[in-house]
Amino acid sequence: MSEKGDTQVKISCQNLWKVFGPDPQRALNLIKDGMTKEEVLKQTGHVIAVKDVSFDVNEGEAFVIMGLSGSGKSTLIRCINRLIKPTKGRILVDGADLATMNETELRMTRRHKVCMVFQQFALFPHRSVLDNAAYGLEVQAVDKAQRRKRTLEVLEMVGLKGWENNYPDELSGGMQQRVGLARAFAVDPEILLMDEPFSALDPLIRRQMQDEFINLMSVVQKTIVFITHDLNEALKLGERIAIMKDGEIVQLGSPEEIVADPADEYVTEFVRDIPRSKVIPVRNIMREPEVTLYSWQGPKVALHGMREKDIQYAFVMDPGRRLRGIITLNEARQAIKDGVTRLSKVVKGNALQIGSEQPIEEVIPLAATSDNPVAVVDEDERLIGEVPRVALLLGMMAEEKNNNAAQHVNDQKR
Repeated sequence: MSEKGDTQVKISCQNLWKVFGPDPQRALNLIKDGMTKEEVLKQTGHVIAVKDVSFDVNEGEAFVIMGLSGSGKSTLIRCINRLIKPTKGRILVDGADLATMNETELRMTRRHKVCMVFQQFALFPHRSVLDNAAYGLEVQAVDKAQRRKRTLEVLEMVGLKGWENNYPDELSGGMQQRVGLARAFAVDPEILLMDEPFSALDPLIRRQMQDEFINLMSVVQKTIVFITHDLNEALKLGERIAIMKDGEIVQLGSPEEIVADPADEYVTEFVRDIPRSKVIPVRNIMREPEVTLYSWQGPKVALHGMREKDIQYAFVMDPGRRLRGIITLNEARQAIKDGVTRLSKVVKGNALQIGSEQPIEEVIPLAATSDNPVAVVDEDERLIGEVPRVALLLGMMAEEKNNNAAQHVNDQKR
């Protein structure tokens, strides 16, 4: 497996091309001579579906490839699995090039390392849910008892416990897609390739499946390449997003980078209606906490700190800087009157808190429930910042300003 710094690269696509037609080399030569893909199509009838695409997918990453119909995204993911043979370029999985593998090597890779989940559920109508989900293990010649045990575990994981003996036509669309996911998870692949797996579902079921998929990914921790034409889905599921147009990647970056800094007019049009608060993380608007105290300190220290900063609150932490709660000016005064000597006696986990990487929109409902600021914590619940209401309002005003500017640009174009 190749590495870049501390990050392990699981999949590496290098200068990948796919040309459909009887003489792809002729088309490549014409492109090299300066022809556009449209000119090549007109002159030779060859379709350049994937054009010199390069990217890496890190181990454990959810990598989304997004684009409109005809952008080349589905052809690209099929090249990664060698369902379609690339015309030119390399596809490295743990350093091994799928493009040069023989049939036996390729078959073993598909059985044990790379699994594909399609838009159409591709379930066998004559097989039960259990037998459909166990199909990959059956192909691997896994013992029947072991196959059943593993499949029942996976069906429970995807929420289908109790449906083992039903047949596909007795299930809803969302349940059928869960069977497809269970079949993929059952063989325990290292890599999941997912070609618009939720696009055939109703919008409500689709959102539910997205949420369930995020929860599942936190459990199974696979490397994911996910294809979609829906930007909202891409922003929700992807750690990084590659946006394709005419067979090329026009921008690759985090959801935040895609929305905040679109590379060209094509991407700008995609993100025009996406609120920045959906992807801009809380860390962009948080600030250093004004007053921080430790749980062994007393209310007199708290009162002094708040008076010195002229504010009405202070955060209280344990010895490891984990957030214990918040104390207000009035609570500190009352604690002094009551003879309390340690803040741990007063503060009982009463602070609103959020992670620094959560989108700004998730802090808004929290801020609406209290006059106190929202604490920002890291993954170990250590206090790293705060979001006062004023910072939240300024962030929302900045978003409104950006939206108005974008609308003005579009009006000018019209």
